Amino acid sequence: MDQSNTNRIRIMTLLGTILTQFALGSVYTWSLFNAELSSKLNEPLSSVAFTFGILTLSLAVASSLSGKMQERFGVKAVTIAAGLLLGGSFFLTAYVSNLMMLYIFAGLLVGFADGTGYLMTLSNCVKWFPERKGLISAFSIGAYGLGSLGFKFINTKLLGAFGLSATFQLWGVIAMLMVILGGLMMTDAPKQQLVKGVNRVRNLTLPQAMRTPQFWMLALIFLTACMSGLYVIGVAKDIGENYVHLTTSVAANAVAVIAIANLGGRLALGVLSDKMLRIRVISIALTFSLVGICLLLFVPLNESLFYLAVACIAISFGGSITVYPSLVSDFFGLEHLTKNYGLIYLGFGIGSLLGSIVASLFGGFIATFWVIFSLLVISLLLSLTLTPVRSSAKEPVTPEVAISAS
Repeated sequence: MDQSNTNRIRIMTLLGTILTQFALGSVYTWSLFNAELSSKLNEPLSSVAFTFGILTLSLAVASSLSGKMQERFGVKAVTIAAGLLLGGSFFLTAYVSNLMMLYIFAGLLVGFADGTGYLMTLSNCVKWFPERKGLISAFSIGAYGLGSLGFKFINTKLLGAFGLSATFQLWGVIAMLMVILGGLMMTDAPKQQLVKGVNRVRNLTLPQAMRTPQFWMLALIFLTACMSGLYVIGVAKDIGENYVHLTTSVAANAVAVIAIANLGGRLALGVLSDKMLRIRVISIALTFSLVGICLLLFVPLNESLFYLAVACIAISFGGSITVYPSLVSDFFGLEHLTKNYGLIYLGFGIGSLLGSIVASLFGGFIATFWVIFSLLVISLLLSLTLTPVRSSAKEPVTPEVAISAS
């Protein structure tokens, strides 16, 4: 295949991935629907809100399985199937009449559809641009983050104009069409070929990677980044009101601060990761989060310091999520990235629940902050000592760059 055609395929795959990620990011507008669903089902708000926890965990599980799906069916077919499942699940959610139906349709099925498309399309796109892994991750995951912002306005307008049930149906149609169109634009990335003079890394399968201490250290660091980010982001307004004693309107502004900081962290640290060791970028991200948690724990907070604290944590979370796919490929190679990162990505789902569990068991914000603080210190120290798996003379290695499509 000539270079011009290869470049066209790469660009089309990138555009399709961005479109798909934007649609998949729409699930992060879930909080818009909690109050109306609570009223419709006559269930407590906390029980309805738990749907998002199920969604997040299902998303993480599906992400860990998507590599096998791609191997068997290809990125195009799996992405289209994910779009159809996503649209169908939202359509079914429009007709839920009890909490269990909500958990199944909006939690398990929407989460599984979203996770199936998320990590697989991201990893495939990164493989097409191995010389710009950080930048491509920033574009892709940045689109996922922008999707939550864009669909916030879309779904708010739909709710006001058409009501709850119709909004779920229309949301499903819009997201489904975007994912399917994105899938049609994608092509499976070919394997990398050897180029003289290029640094090479081991391509470890998942079982091989799991036998290394680096895999579990990276998994712990990722879980820590997700737990700190998802917990604080999820209850930022409540922290502002009940912990910092701000007014409701002032505390609510933290949502906008977090959105801007999150996106900024994704873009800035993603670009930076192409210019220095990615594990050092993670060290920087963890330092940001540690500063934020220290502000929450040890400093008398006012409005500005509260915004600074949550912004630091959001920058860390957004940057870590962006850099990690490329970081995992630095340690274990690109060939099995979807599977290797997929298992580590379970830390996203576990971390999203762990913060809430700690808070409920040990008495709220402060206990959870202390657990996060401890994990951040451990993870920061690990990140400063971690090095990629070394290859031995007996083990085959493959380069990270020079894609050639045959």
